Amino acid sequence: MATLRSTSLYRNTNVRYVASTMKTYLPEDLAEIARGTLAHYDANADSFWEGTRDHDVSQNYAALLGAIEGAPPFTILDFGCGPGRDLAFWKAQGHEAVGLEGSPRFVAMARAHTGCEVLAQDFLALDLPPERFDGVFANASLFHVPRAELPRVLRQLRATLRPRGVLFASNPRGNDEEGWNGARFGSFHTWESWRDEVTAAGFDEIDHYYRPAGKPRAEQPWLASVWRRRD
Repeated sequence: MATLRSTSLYRNTNVRYVASTMKTYLPEDLAEIARGTLAHYDANADSFWEGTRDHDVSQNYAALLGAIEGAPPFTILDFGCGPGRDLAFWKAQGHEAVGLEGSPRFVAMARAHTGCEVLAQDFLALDLPPERFDGVFANASLFHVPRAELPRVLRQLRATLRPRGVLFASNPRGNDEEGWNGARFGSFHTWESWRDEVTAAGFDEIDHYYRPAGKPRAEQPWLASVWRRRD
């Protein structure tokens, strides 16, 4: 399989982002963030699939599965499942895999590629079942949530996990800036701010690491972390 994709699919370092102070958004601002970001993915769904379908994220799969307690198979929510690459992996391993995706094109592709249940939901307007999942796999998705809304979204993910369930998250890291990257919105955290947000939402850290493995830190743009629901 190919190595980890470049963050150029996610972040343009020439874009001017909002400074590290937290910004409050009006409802119409949040609606525009969701609309613009999802419209971008809809318009680029085929090229995104071709550009990411063979990337190796086995380290991230192992991090989630290694932290879930009990015997498999597990019930896993693939949060921001895109066209279904990771959803297909979970299903092939015998787990009950459920996707969640806001892009209508990605929802249709993920259902067609995997045959799995895919919840068509915007990250900023979630309606999740209580305590359904053993694990939540949020690979390259939560960075689209504005920092001011992140506590609410993290609490909703905690509530959909079973007691002592596990959240995995991987996002392009930054210096606590956020803003528009062309037609997409992104929020880029330091480890310290990310840790504080997730801990405050009711999780305990299991592990965190930077990707790709074996590179100097300056060449590791991805911050991955594993968390257990605190009960």
